[in-house]
Parts: sequence; structure tokens; C-alpha cells
Amino acid sequence: MCAGARPARGGGGARGGGAPPPPPPRRARGGGPLTAGRRAPGRPGGHRQPGLAAPGAPDGQREGGAGTLSYAEQTRRTQAARAVAAKKWGLASTPLAAPPAPAVKPGITNRKGFEIADEEEGENLPPVFTTVPVKDRVVFLTMDDGSEKDPDLLRMMTELKIPYTAFLSDYVINDDYGYFKRMQDRGVTIQNHTLNHPYLPGLSYEEQRTEICDQQDKLGKRYGKRPTLFRPPYGNYNHDTLRAAKSCGVRAVPLWSAEAYPDHMEWREWDRDLHPGDIVLTHFRGREDWKGTMPDMIRHAMKVITDKGYAVARLEDYV
Repeated sequence: MCAGARPARGGGGARGGGAPPPPPPRRARGGGPLTAGRRAPGRPGGHRQPGLAAPGAPDGQREGGAGTLSYAEQTRRTQAARAVAAKKWGLASTPLAAPPAPAVKPGITNRKGFEIADEEEGENLPPVFTTVPVKDRVVFLTMDDGSEKDPDLLRMMTELKIPYTAFLSDYVINDDYGYFKRMQDRGVTIQNHTLNHPYLPGLSYEEQRTEICDQQDKLGKRYGKRPTLFRPPYGNYNHDTLRAAKSCGVRAVPLWSAEAYPDHMEWREWDRDLHPGDIVLTHFRGREDWKGTMPDMIRHAMKVITDKGYAVARLEDYV
């Protein structure tokens, strides 16, 4: 599987590896709330109330005071609206409500086998991981590159209130930066996927730093905030990649545990299943690359996620 290009079936990102495939072409029901994991009470302990910005996170406020709603009531209203949207957009069932985001984010460490063997003591390189350490049945949806700019995706995800993170490459977004500004305005966080989507282990440290840090600068200038997360193209990286990323403000390097397509899922793990905290990858693609559209992909991915009893949560609330 390759982040930012049509990945091959089978394994996932790795340090180094063989020559990557070419990068993508540039183209312009009612009732009470359904909650994954623990049902959240009005004043959930150990969690904070979600904010207004992230789609999919109920806009709850703490009980008490005039004009405020309990978390449970806000969730009920959000889920009722989601049920209507799910029917409109052809989902098999209403997406489950995520529990409140944690008051303290979990500690993120390298996935075993994904660490850099020659990391020096005290370097504190950004951790590389595929799963966030949580107990709640939540997963995280991420989309790579920016090649396809489908307006239906923006409407669908906003109405369904499903949070996701966009990892963007400049060479496929620079013909329509505005599309991703509209996405950001709807609560999506913009993160880094390099300028030109190269195979990073084949570049020098300075070349890698240009690819990563110049994109940090561009995204910060264009969208008002420098990314804190970075995903290397194809999931390939080496020591220099993580050094370069750290040098320009990257705090963590999320890869993925599963990948979503309009007609199937691909899995990294041997059991071919989802697990609490898994990161799900997909791409900005359309009919030229897929057997379907981005809304088709969301319909299929959400059926799998919901049928397995998971909700989609916002990655930046946990990392």
C-alpha cells in the first residue's frame, strides 16, 4: 500500500523498500444516540467535551447554565440529524457517535519494527505509528494527496458529521487551493504529505527537508496553521526523513492500518480486521482511478466501520 498513490494490494508502509509506483496524475432512524465504545454520560470523566470545529463531534456543552445542553442531549440531536443525512447519502446505517475526546491525549510511541535503528539517544524523532493507543471503539479516517476535488465529498462529510484529516501534496492541490480551504472551514485539519510526492529514502537529507519543510511553509501560509503531522509518500521513510520532519515542527508520523476503496478494504494486520485506534487511509480519487466516486468510497468504508461497531473520531483530538 502506498500513501498518495494507487497502492498495491498487501503490505503497508515501510522504511526504504523497492521503487514506488508512479504518483497520481494531476487532475483538476430516530431514537437515542448510537455510541461506539462506552456510552458517554452528561459529565464524562476523563474526557473533555468536543469542540465545535470538528465534523462528527457533537457540539455539547457542560450541563448547567441557561441555554446549554447536556452532552447526551446534544449527541441525541446530532445522531438524529445524522440519520437523516445517512438516508440522503445512501449509507447502509447511521454512523455511530464517537465518545468525547480525551482530556489528556494518549502517549504515542513507535510501532514495533517501525523505529529507526540508528536513532541516537536524545534525538526524540517523531514517532511512526499505525494505531493510536485507545480502549474506545474508535478509528480515524485520513485522506491523502488531493488529486480529486469532489464537491459532493464536502457536502456529504459535513452533513454526516464524519471527521477526517487531509494529508496534502502541493503539486496536486495548487490548481485549486480554495477547495481545501472550504474543507478546512468545515472543520478538517490540513496536514503534510510533501510538495511533490517523491520516494523520500532516495533523496538526500537536504532534498527531503525541502520536500517536507517547504510544504510546511506553503500550507502554513495558505491555511493559517503549520501542520504538526506528516505522512511520507508510499509510507516510506528513513532516518533523514524523520530528522527533516522534526526540524520544521512535525511531532508525529501516522501511517495506517487499513485502506478504504469504493468496493473493498485492504488490511495491514494478519486478522484483516479493525482494532481500537486504527488509522484508516484513503485517497482523493474518482472514477479515473477507482470503480466509483469518493462518496462511493465513504459509503463502503462507513458500512465496514459501522458494522464492526466502530465510530470515526478526529485524529487531532488524540495525537
